[in-house]
Amino acid sequence: MPIVPESIKSSHAQKLTARARTAWPQLAAVYIRHRGQFAYVDGELADGDSIKLMRLRYGGPGGTWGFALCLARTDKYEGTILPTGSFVGTPEEARDCACGLYLATPDI
Repeated sequence: MPIVPESIKSSHAQKLTARARTAWPQLAAVYIRHRGQFAYVDGELADGDSIKLMRLRYGGPGGTWGFALCLARTDKYEGTILPTGSFVGTPEEARDCACGLYLATPDI
């Protein structure tokens, strides 16, 4: 089970936050917490409410991450297929998929 290196945690947070500021104005902030091979990503909405966006699973130095959405009815994470048709991808692809589902696709 690979653990996410500190250098990747830092760049990962910057990449996830950068586009969220421009593409998802409903998000006032993005919070990421790491536990072992997992990164849990939550969003804070402009009204102060928070939303669990996704869980990513670090796949090692190759740069791909597993993707899971938090299901509202169970409050548990379930592996999800990205729009690319894969269960793995970049954190940015996962972020845009989760935000598109939970916050509606922005006009870009």
